[in-house]
Amino acid sequence: MHDRFMDEALAEGRKGIGLTSPNPAVGAVLVRGGKILARGHHRAAGRPHAEIECLRNFGEPVPEDATLYVTMEPCSTSGRTPPCIDALIEAKVRRVVIGTVDPNPLHAGRGIKLLRAAGVEVIDGIRAAECGALNEAFNKWIRTKRPFVVAKCGMTLDGRLTRPACEDRSITSTASRRHANRFRAQVDAILVGAETVRADNPELTVRGVRGARQPWRVVLTRSQQLPKTAHLFSDRFAQRTLVFRDQPLELVLDSLGEKEVTSVLIEGGGDILSQALDARLIDKFHIYVGAMFSGGSVLAFAGCGASSTNSSVRLRDVRYEPIASDVLVIGNAEYPQSSSEY
Repeated sequence: MHDRFMDEALAEGRKGIGLTSPNPAVGAVLVRGGKILARGHHRAAGRPHAEIECLRNFGEPVPEDATLYVTMEPCSTSGRTPPCIDALIEAKVRRVVIGTVDPNPLHAGRGIKLLRAAGVEVIDGIRAAECGALNEAFNKWIRTKRPFVVAKCGMTLDGRLTRPACEDRSITSTASRRHANRFRAQVDAILVGAETVRADNPELTVRGVRGARQPWRVVLTRSQQLPKTAHLFSDRFAQRTLVFRDQPLELVLDSLGEKEVTSVLIEGGGDILSQALDARLIDKFHIYVGAMFSGGSVLAFAGCGASSTNSSVRLRDVRYEPIASDVLVIGNAEYPQSSSEY
């Protein structure tokens, strides 16, 4: 039964993905007698946390035999909002079921201890893996202050980002491009190289996603000779564009982390993707593979390459999703431990 209601809390939490940064997305449900009395999720930084919204949505004194399910350990310190622990104790919640502990090393487990000290029954670790995956970007950033990095590209079966000049230069289907655009709504920043700006003049905006925030648009350049008329510098989101000149990618990510950017989507081009892979900076891959061979001039991940099969980067938790004639490959990066090369 715990799994069932934690799944409901997870469904609530997913409603906040892409909207709560730099806070985590969290969901909660209040249950009594096998029925859900109220639901809640964290909507935005500075807004009430999931468990508080859930109790407010219930709007009545909490029954003694009710159980609150929440995907992440309730906060125990003041930030943009007061500690949720105090509100739960004041509301006389008798039983709390938690998915995963707070990933912040300074707070992990503290809320659970405070609840138990106040006489609240606490059960934790329910659907822990799923609850943790809900906030993979926040989990990394809160520990390291460096954003979670996703490499995204559309490439051919022979690994090319480009195809010979022709009337239609698209590699992936319209459906894949729409899917990729919607994914932008889940990240804090989109990063590209200067050559991508010069060649493609991208907008890097979120379209077709109601209520979505516009991510930061980040450009890396060596010369800073960028066209002033490019969309990134002239459209209505121009103030959301950041330019880093002649800085290593690692330092750029550190700078973004200081700005409370918890996730970065690298969209190209091949040089930037290769740099990120060589430096082991990529946490996750979203690769849209078009059903074609092109022999184009730009490889997706050229870089230095692996010196052996054992030193190759591998993917774990891999998913394959057909989209029209394409295949989306999603996986977490697994870097070899025994070699400094990949």
